[in-house]
Order: sequence, then C-alpha cells, then structure tokens
Amino acid sequence: MIQFLRKIVLPLLLLISFNSFANQTNPFSVEYPSIIISKVKQTITIKTQGDLIEQIKSDSIQVLINGKQTAYTIEGSDLKLQHKFTHKEIVQVQIREFNDTKEITPIPLWLSILPPLIAILMALFFKEVLSALFIGLFSGTLIIYSYKGTSIFIAFFKAIFAISDTYIINSLHDSGHISIIVFSMLIGSMVTLISKNGGMQGIVNILSRFANNARSGQLVTWLLGVLIFFDDYANTLVVGNTMRPVTDRLKVSREKLAYIVDSTAAPVASVAMITTWIGIELSYIQSATVQIGVSESPYSIFLNSLPSRFYPFFTLAFMLFLIFKGKDFGPMYKAEKLARQNHISSQDPNIQSSNGDNDLEMAAHITPKWYNAGIPILIVIFGTLAGLLYTGWDASVWADTSLSFSKKLSHVIGASDSYSALLWSSLSAVLASVALTVGQKILSLHETSDSLLKGFKTMLTAILILVLAWALADITKDLHTADFISNALISINVAPQILPALTFILSALIAFSTGSSWGTMAILYPLILPASWYLSHSAGMNDGASMNLFYITVSAILAGSVLGDHCSPISDTTILSSLASSCNHIEHVRTQLPYALTVGSISIFIGLIPAAYGVPYWIIFPAGILSLYLIVHFFGKKVE
Repeated sequence: MIQFLRKIVLPLLLLISFNSFANQTNPFSVEYPSIIISKVKQTITIKTQGDLIEQIKSDSIQVLINGKQTAYTIEGSDLKLQHKFTHKEIVQVQIREFNDTKEITPIPLWLSILPPLIAILMALFFKEVLSALFIGLFSGTLIIYSYKGTSIFIAFFKAIFAISDTYIINSLHDSGHISIIVFSMLIGSMVTLISKNGGMQGIVNILSRFANNARSGQLVTWLLGVLIFFDDYANTLVVGNTMRPVTDRLKVSREKLAYIVDSTAAPVASVAMITTWIGIELSYIQSATVQIGVSESPYSIFLNSLPSRFYPFFTLAFMLFLIFKGKDFGPMYKAEKLARQNHISSQDPNIQSSNGDNDLEMAAHITPKWYNAGIPILIVIFGTLAGLLYTGWDASVWADTSLSFSKKLSHVIGASDSYSALLWSSLSAVLASVALTVGQKILSLHETSDSLLKGFKTMLTAILILVLAWALADITKDLHTADFISNALISINVAPQILPALTFILSALIAFSTGSSWGTMAILYPLILPASWYLSHSAGMNDGASMNLFYITVSAILAGSVLGDHCSPISDTTILSSLASSCNHIEHVRTQLPYALTVGSISIFIGLIPAAYGVPYWIIFPAGILSLYLIVHFFGKKVE
C-alpha cells in the first residue's frame, strides 16, 4: 500500500500541484484568429488575469513582431493589436518575466480565389453542380488546414471533417437559411398538392385563354414576375411553379422559363420602393454616409440612385424584346428550338424525375377547379405582404406627417422580418390547400399527406445545393475572397468618372464568386462609397458633382451584384429559379449567361460611363433600349 502511494498517488499529486502553480503564475494568454490571411488586418487579443494591467507599468509590456515593437490598445483587462501579416512572422508577447512566442504563417490572399473558381469552372465544365460545390468546399478547407502546420495527410482528413462539422453545420445554424429551406419545402408541398387536386390545371385552363402560344405564355410569365415585386424568393417560387405547366403546354423551354423567372425576381425587387431588399440596402448606405459625414438621408440617396440602375431596367426591357420578336440567340436559341420539337428541357431523365414531375399529375376522375390552387397562391402573395407590414409596423413612422405614404410604407417593409413573413404565408397556404382538398373530398387525408411528403422530396436536391452553396460562401468569407478581388481592382488608379463602371464589374465579380448579392453589397457599400466621395473631391469636383457620382456608384454596386448573381451557378436565387422551373441548373446558367452579359455590357458602356460624365438620363435610356432592340433584331434568330 505504501509502495502504491509512493509510486502512483504521490507523483499524481505533485503533477496536479505543479500544473496548478503554473496556471497561477501564468498571467496572460494570447488568442490568435483561427484563420490568418496575408495582407488582411488581423486582431490579436492578449487576455490578462485579474488587475494585472493596473499593477504594472506599460514599459513592462512588450509586443514584438519580428523583433519590432508593435502598438497595442488596452480594453479593460485585455490588450489588443491589429496587424497585417505578409509572410512568415514571429509574434512575441512579454509581460514582466513571462513570455509567449508563436510563429505565424499566413495563408496567401491569392489562394482565396481558388475555392469559388474551382467550383464555378467544374460546374460549368462537367454540368454537375453538387460535386462541383463539394470539391470547391474541399479545396478551401484543404488550403486552411495545410497552412495550420499540419501535414498534407492530416490536412486532408481535417478538411473532410471541417466540411461537415464546421461549414455545413454553420450554414444550417443561420436562422435565415433555415427559413429559406422550410419555406422552399412548404412551397414544394403546396405545389404538389394543388397539382394533384386539379387546382393547378384549373389555373392553366384560365391562363390558356391569355397564353395561347409561346409568345403570350412568356409575356404572362413576365407580367407575373413584375407583379410579385416585394420579394425575390416568393417571386421565383410562385411564378416558376405556377407557369411551368402553362409554358410546357406551349412548348416553351424550361431554360427560357427559368431565365424569365430569374430575371424578373432580383431586378424587380432591387428597384421597387416597397420590397424586402430596401431595409438592408438603406442600412448599408447609412453605414457609408456616416463615414464621410453626408447629411442626406439613406432613403433620399436610394431614390436619387434609382435612375442610374441601368442593369435591372435594361434586363426587363431586353426580355420584352426577346418575347415580342420571338427571337433568341446562343444556347437559349438551341433550347427553344428543341422545345418547339417537344423537347421541353435538356435535362436527363434522372434529373427530370427527381424534380417530381411524375407526382404532379392529377387523377382522371378529378374536375379541375382554379380556386383550389388560386386561393393558396394568393395566400402566399398577400400573406407575405401582410407579414411584412405586421413585422415592420412602426406607429411613430405612420404618425410622422412629414413623410409621404410611399416613404412610410417603404420604411415599414424595409424594417420587416421577411423570413417570418414567408414562413407564415407558406404554412397558411399549405393548410388552406389541405382544407380545400380534404373538405371537398377530392383526396383522402392519407392521399393528401402522401402528396405533401412527395412535395418535400422534390425539394431535397435543391436544398442540398443551397446548403453547399452557403457553406462555400462561408469559406470565401473566411478566406477573404472579396478582399482579394477588391484590392486587385481598387489598386488601379482611375478617374472618378470611371469608378462606377469599375465598381459595377467588381460587384459582379464578387457576387459571381460568392453567389450572394446581399453579401456583395455588405462588403462594397462601406468600402467603395467613401472611396467614391474622397476620389471625387481629390479630383477637384464640387459637392454637387461628387454627390451625383455617389448616387451612380450606389446603383453600380447593387446592379453589379444582381448581374453577378444571375451569372453564378452557386447563387441561391439562381438555384431556386432552376428549382421552381424544374430546369437543369447548369443549363439554366449556361443559357442565361450570354443574355446577362449582353445587358451588363450595355449597362456599362451606354449607361454608367456616360451617366458619370454627365450625359442626361433621357438620352441614356432611349440609347440603351434601342441598342438592346438592335441586338435582338440583328443577332437573334426566329424560333419557329
């Protein structure tokens, strides 16, 4: 027993006592960012114990980077310093006789472009988006762990684990993302049920009176897209699912339907004054105006920037020209030509069935009634609008007599919780469709439940793509991909009048690489708007001219982000457009890309650059619209 105490217990007690003593005598700990990127400002926090900072003199504290003293700030009992690492550097913190040293190897900033670039190129080349997104995710995590001092072999397995337990889980922790997933599932179940109970066929029968050929079918789709202006998600899913049976019957390709749906969602929501976009955009504008001391209200800046939002307006006009002239060009022409020959989409049978088309047929004994689908769809539309008003209601705004009705309404919608509104409206619509189906004894309760479950299943592939796209967006955020692109273009010394055009391109590139128009605006508004203001004044422009350029730059950021969002195969709204239209996702991106780039080019050369040099809008808009008409007229081919 004595031998056991001497050989086992006593050493353990000594070890515990030593560790306890060491912890008591160690007065600080240094916290480094989990991911350190070169040329990006990083924050290092030195946490001290108790009132150590008050007890010692500042000359007893040394923070050295590569042997050189570095400035720090004292915040409570912590020390904080910011530093841009450019290469392998040694950080040394010394307080009294205690020392902490660490060698930092930052990840080169240029590597940050590789994950989204790999994902985008693979998706476009192999025409398969799930594996492309996963490989993009894997390349990003492999870069991160390869620079954390581990071997390639260990980094390989850590990258695999990080994809699942870090990035995918984190993307699902976001309440907004979960709301979109649930909303999509509810819409999918509603669409399946109103198709099985004959309601969708009833709407098709009514719309057939107005849409009796390919041209009128596309025009009705365009009009519905413009009418559902208050939210791009609701717009995409409602219009795509409602019009798909109509356009299929009229032999309009799924690619063309997806293009119209996608191009009337974000463009309309980005220019309408009562949308779910306006609140977030006003907050971004305000964060920039605070930096430069501009007293004009964010809403006034928003209104003044509307005339220079060329890409959204030109996109809507361009679609009308394609529809009325019955012409297309590029990959879209081939898709439309095949559709007229009864090949509605270039999807393969596996993709077709995964979207649940076979589950949308109503039974032969059912009589189609339009209100079985019309009532749930109207509940989604007006329920979303009511939810926006309810969640954003502010009595003080409505009591303010200095504000017009439109400003009050815009303020309320901008301050609303769009995700809650979408969830409430979609769940109400599902309950209404169940009540209509079971109440009229169209389907039994078991058949109704089975239809709802099949509707959930139709959304599974799209939801998986969305989750991977969100995870990839988190990777690009951690690797500071936007900083790399921004630094590359901002470093170019340009005239103030060229800045809006470059901003438009920069915004499009970031949105294309990250798949997020809102994320792009969050990055660029506080970065570019102050730069525009200071650049204008440094070039000798007065406040009036500088403010005009400021308005155009505001528009350039938003319009460019919408363009990049349209072109990106990893964009959530582009994915939802493919989903709602039951179109092969890569084919949607491939056929939409030439159209988006065409309108984007006109927006730059006939819109942004002339506007920045002072050309009046009443000249720019007719010139831009005429240019788009001529492009359709001379380059488009008639689809017979």
